[in-house]
Amino acid sequence: MPMKKFSISLLFSVLCALSAGCSDPADVLGQQKTGFVSFLERTHQPRLVPEEEVEEGSLAAFYTVSGDAVYRYVDIEDYYNPARPGRPEVTSDSWVTLTFRAYVFNNTVIRGLPDGGLTENNFSSVTPPFYANDPAFEPYFRMAGLTSGAWNFEPLTVDMRNPGIIKGLYRALLGCREGDRVEAYMTYNMAYGDKTYMYAIPKQTPVAFFFSVDKVE
Repeated sequence: MPMKKFSISLLFSVLCALSAGCSDPADVLGQQKTGFVSFLERTHQPRLVPEEEVEEGSLAAFYTVSGDAVYRYVDIEDYYNPARPGRPEVTSDSWVTLTFRAYVFNNTVIRGLPDGGLTENNFSSVTPPFYANDPAFEPYFRMAGLTSGAWNFEPLTVDMRNPGIIKGLYRALLGCREGDRVEAYMTYNMAYGDKTYMYAIPKQTPVAFFFSVDKVE
């Protein structure tokens, strides 16, 4: 996924959110997977359980795992909505329209925009995304110093036959349905790999994408 102009304050926030140094890839992957599970099952609200532990007839909040490794949570209100099974499902042949926010992930709760709206007083309480097309976040980026017009806040349309997106986001999309609100947490090898990306995402960085599936064709 292409990344556009970065403000200095956002870049500084992203880099400061990371722990220093990298180690053996196998160790890093294991640590990231362990961190994801601990976060999802202990810290995430609501607390989640693995899909295989959901009992038949339960309305438990759960996460799924695909690839190596993408941890996905579909908002519980969306997943158990009786109308959901009748909505279009994302397949490898779909066209999908998304609104998203992308974050460097460090096993802490990602804080979105305050319910009462964004002000200079609560600006610092928002977890800075490194990229987003969510128009609700445009005031945030402006406060962070982004030049007007430097960021595209239009929905992203993905052709799943030739997606041009990172592997983790592709895997997170498969099986979602139109109207779903989704959180996807992915190890570095499912995101931007073991090389620094655009001077903004250090190598071996786990990331999270929060997105809504606006349309499936």
